[in-house]
Amino acid sequence: MTREQTLQLVKEKIQSQNLIKHCLAVEAMMKAIAKHLNQDIESWSQAGLLHDIDYEETKDNPEEHSLKGAEMLKELGLTEEIVQAVKVHNEMHNLPRQSLMDKTLFAVDPLTGLITAAVLVLPSRKLADLSPESILKRFKEPRFAAGANRQAIKSIEDINVSLEEFIKIGLTAMQNIADDLGL
Repeated sequence: MTREQTLQLVKEKIQSQNLIKHCLAVEAMMKAIAKHLNQDIESWSQAGLLHDIDYEETKDNPEEHSLKGAEMLKELGLTEEIVQAVKVHNEMHNLPRQSLMDKTLFAVDPLTGLITAAVLVLPSRKLADLSPESILKRFKEPRFAAGANRQAIKSIEDINVSLEEFIKIGLTAMQNIADDLGL
């Protein structure tokens, strides 16, 4: 499945423009981390773009989120690695995250939310004006963007990427697609 086909599928399954932007941010960050870790950039990007493919369908039944998406992706013939990463990114299932992709997607998902919240409180509302130091400061404020699971973000350290490095890579990735994100 090409990137264009993948994006088309996302746009067919997701109506919310903010959720599509979130998927684009996760895609960009997964791509950047894959490059940093010398992993398969294409498959990691695809996992990021597709990770919430079932979100609108399952939003009233969060216990089904990621399970339905994983099943859909399996039926479409995506790799087991992508299917598994999508499946285990929802912490509600308490499924083990074993591969690098699994662990990274789990950490990337909430980091995009923290970065988005941090940019939205800036007067300019522009990613270009946000610094890694500012994000790290916000990370330490538990009530700021409380929905961004700090433990999940910090779990990136399990694959030997420091929190500071992760935030820098993630911010740069999102800055590179700022126009697509409207930030």
